[in-house]
Amino acid sequence: MLLLLLGAPGSGKGTQAKKIAGCLGLIHIASGDLLRDHQTRGTALGLSAQEYMQKGILVPDELVIAMVMERVGSDNYTERGLILDGFPRTIEQAEALEFGLEGNGIDYALFIHVPEPELIRRMSGRLVCRVCQAPHQKGTHVCGNCGGELYQRDDDNLEAVRKRIEVYRDQTAPLIEFYRTQGKLIEVDGYHDVETVEAALIAVLKDHWN
Repeated sequence: MLLLLLGAPGSGKGTQAKKIAGCLGLIHIASGDLLRDHQTRGTALGLSAQEYMQKGILVPDELVIAMVMERVGSDNYTERGLILDGFPRTIEQAEALEFGLEGNGIDYALFIHVPEPELIRRMSGRLVCRVCQAPHQKGTHVCGNCGGELYQRDDDNLEAVRKRIEVYRDQTAPLIEFYRTQGKLIEVDGYHDVETVEAALIAVLKDHWN
């Protein structure tokens, strides 16, 4: 099973990808985690990507594709299955992914739909743990998972949030029709709480897979 998650920033893709991966035993590859890992290690790819991320601008295709395909190539995804989180973000990336998978294309694209006002509320009030990267809402003082320090990422301030949504509308939203025309799109209402969205995603996946 080869899956990917689509949705605007703040739609809960990362949280749901981890839950689906755990439930179905899939390999989880998150482009955001790959980017931060490269930044932490100070790789050439990471340093180049950091300049774009801090401005709320999409990292150029060639950088993201290089990171993702390097990771995909290191995992035996054909046996366990794979779920991609945050990639592809453009039509060009989607086409590069299909080429890189060498015929073992995506089975389903899961689209988590959340209204824009709710996206802004979620992201502008979001804090992230410095240790495990778990998201929290403002008002929380320490990470509920590991007790780590919380902080607001540069790309989660209000100005950057609005810019990220604008970029999403222009460059990433077209992927919805890209996969819909292929008969691979599955849309789920993401306005609800995490558990409700998770249950809906798992249910619809099992329904389509069976």
